[in-house]
Amino acid sequence: MPLHRGADRAAGVPESERDELRRLSINPFYGEADPTSEMTSAPPMHRLPDGPTPSDTAYQLVHDELMLDGNSRLNLATFVTTWMEPQATVLMGECRDKNMIDKDEYPRTAELERRCVSMLADLWNAPDPATTVGCSTTGSSEACMLAGMALKRRWASRNAARYPATARPNLVMGVNVQVCWDKFCNFWEVEARQVPMEGDRFHLDPGAAAELCDENTIGVVAVLGSTFDGSYEPVAELCAALDALQERTGLDIPVHVDGASGAMVAPFLDEDLVWDFRLPRVSSINTSGHKYGLVYPGVGWALWRSPAELPEELVFRVNYLGGDMPTFALNFSRPGAQVVAQYYTFLRLGREGYRAVQQTARDIAGKLAGQIAELGDFRLLTRGNELPVFAFTTAPGVTAFDVFDVSRRLREHGWLVPAYTFPANREDLSVLRVVCRNGFSADLAALLVADLKRVLPELRGQQGPLGRDKSKATAFHH
Repeated sequence: MPLHRGADRAAGVPESERDELRRLSINPFYGEADPTSEMTSAPPMHRLPDGPTPSDTAYQLVHDELMLDGNSRLNLATFVTTWMEPQATVLMGECRDKNMIDKDEYPRTAELERRCVSMLADLWNAPDPATTVGCSTTGSSEACMLAGMALKRRWASRNAARYPATARPNLVMGVNVQVCWDKFCNFWEVEARQVPMEGDRFHLDPGAAAELCDENTIGVVAVLGSTFDGSYEPVAELCAALDALQERTGLDIPVHVDGASGAMVAPFLDEDLVWDFRLPRVSSINTSGHKYGLVYPGVGWALWRSPAELPEELVFRVNYLGGDMPTFALNFSRPGAQVVAQYYTFLRLGREGYRAVQQTARDIAGKLAGQIAELGDFRLLTRGNELPVFAFTTAPGVTAFDVFDVSRRLREHGWLVPAYTFPANREDLSVLRVVCRNGFSADLAALLVADLKRVLPELRGQQGPLGRDKSKATAFHH
């Protein structure tokens, strides 16, 4: 969550003009009966109003300001779900007042959460779905924090004689991981050991990851669906490299699969790909229900192979609101709406429905990538054949514009297509990325191509890239 500062009065409108500005901020038609009754001034924006504001007026003021937000359906930066069926929206509205943490008061909501965990355990080929433990979270970032905490606590228990006196834990991962893993290492005092990108390899290399492991390694993170280019990391090859490491050194390093996006794509479209609990070294998996799980923002999932992978001392049992409640979470009170929506979506689609939705997204990504490549101005890095996501950069010889110019011009047409620079050791590479998800139809893809063709003649006519503030470039780690 971004940090916000309070209003800077000196940087705003002069005091002498503020009353007049607030008077002009109100549309007189907001009045329910008499258009001018009690409608002489809009409430202040940076302090609490002195008194109440009529509900219709408050609604309209907020509604009007939010019109300046981008259209979420045209946001090709975000992985987050931007469309659900009306029935799901109704269910979420009916459950928004239920506190997810109060499982004693809302036992059916708790039961739906338990069923979702069981369904995911089965989907991810847990040895015994009945004994697999898991929980809902506010998203993959919280789920990753919980998985990392479990890895660290298990390592600390095995190394109690050395930790914390002489041993400092480390976590091995690719430099392409989502920013929540950097946060985890910072917040929980774990050394982050990152495998850099090399050449056309834009994610973790199994051999290089194994070489970074030692007796202080709590685990290795594999990403099933990199946010940089949509590619899967080779989980099975990573586990094989760690198996070989154990044979040589005796080090038994667990793997956590960050399947924020891919864990809800691969089971349906890549059934022969072995990445999940079929690999004994995979101890835990997370996913975002609000990404390719097809639920509005606010739900993620963390699962452990068995109770042995989740130390019991991390699970709190709280006597809360009338019942004994086991909980493992960073957040406490939160609405049950998203969990209910996840269960609805599981019931609504089933395996065949999810397969159809994800295959459509992948087909649209592949076709769109091909059309962009045919323009001749761009070079594809990926084609959307793993996650329905692809990245591309300007073709060799294109000197009149760069990816940041393209992103800027597409924004003029309402499209949010992120442009960003890759991390070490490929800071020389800047790309555009397109995320295709449910609701981004073939018609919308055709409109994107049409708008791209519309801006290209002017871009080609530039003397050179217009330049940008590198500090504002972002990898859009949603």
